[in-house]
Amino acid sequence: MAHELEMVNGEASMAYAGDTPWHGLGVKVLPDLTPEQMLKAANLDWTVEKSPAYALINGEPELIGRSALVRDRDHSILDIVTDDWNPVQNAEAFDFFHEFVMAGDMEMHTAGSLKGGQIVWALAKVKESFELFKGDVIDSYLLFTNFHKYGFSTDARFTPIRVVCNNTLTLSLGSKTERAVKMSHRKEFNPEFAKEALGIATDKLQKYKEMAQFLGSRKAKDEDVMTYFKRVFPLAGASVEDEAISRNAKTALDILHTQPGAEYAEGTWWQPFNAVTYMTDHIVGRSADTRLQSSWYGSNKNLKTKALEAAVEMAEAA
Repeated sequence: MAHELEMVNGEASMAYAGDTPWHGLGVKVLPDLTPEQMLKAANLDWTVEKSPAYALINGEPELIGRSALVRDRDHSILDIVTDDWNPVQNAEAFDFFHEFVMAGDMEMHTAGSLKGGQIVWALAKVKESFELFKGDVIDSYLLFTNFHKYGFSTDARFTPIRVVCNNTLTLSLGSKTERAVKMSHRKEFNPEFAKEALGIATDKLQKYKEMAQFLGSRKAKDEDVMTYFKRVFPLAGASVEDEAISRNAKTALDILHTQPGAEYAEGTWWQPFNAVTYMTDHIVGRSADTRLQSSWYGSNKNLKTKALEAAVEMAEAA
């Protein structure tokens, strides 16, 4: 079975504090770790450096104007980058959280490595949450991703997680409420800028709360839910008017009333939207770690964006 999660000496390069995370992966560590301690617990205390890259021309090495990004732990080449590309060390990335954790505003939750070290992330829980529909709790997190891969920017993202089912929502909430901050590797890493740009203000969580409340206030007719799943999970060559549906659309219909948390705002647009996020986080994919990668960085992240936009659009028309 293919794995996205990096393995080190037979163990996953990942650590988590508190309850087992939704993907069920990693090594449990004591709570209240500092960012530096979480870095080491997840086997991420390594550095990268650029080394000139060569090509053999008629048997002679020639510089090609590129550099190999080399990891010190095992001397593996993570990627080939341009000479003006500035590597961000994992310790620098984790330092993003230090001030907040030390002040008690956040606590480290999860950290790990994907794709052989090309993607390193840290997830911290913000000491803010809200409750919907008399029991549906949403916790607030910050996901910071350090890419050791050319073409990708260091990324900080607001990430609400639904507690009852551990559905993650690392997605754009529309251009006016986009909570991602990206920093190019062509500039020196500036954590102060990232903190200022991201904001981490209560009103940003409040905006998502208002969106969730809106979806939970609009009734969803059976025929509209069917159309919704056809839009989110289209069948190749078919339109939403066709009776035929894709396998994923059928699965979404099957779990609509059985997914964890289905009892909250049942019969509203909150329910089918969460059926989609539950599928992407817990059902679709070969394994838990491939779902993790896709839900945070791959096609399923984009699918959830599409699902949210469609749910809001159809709820507004309801």
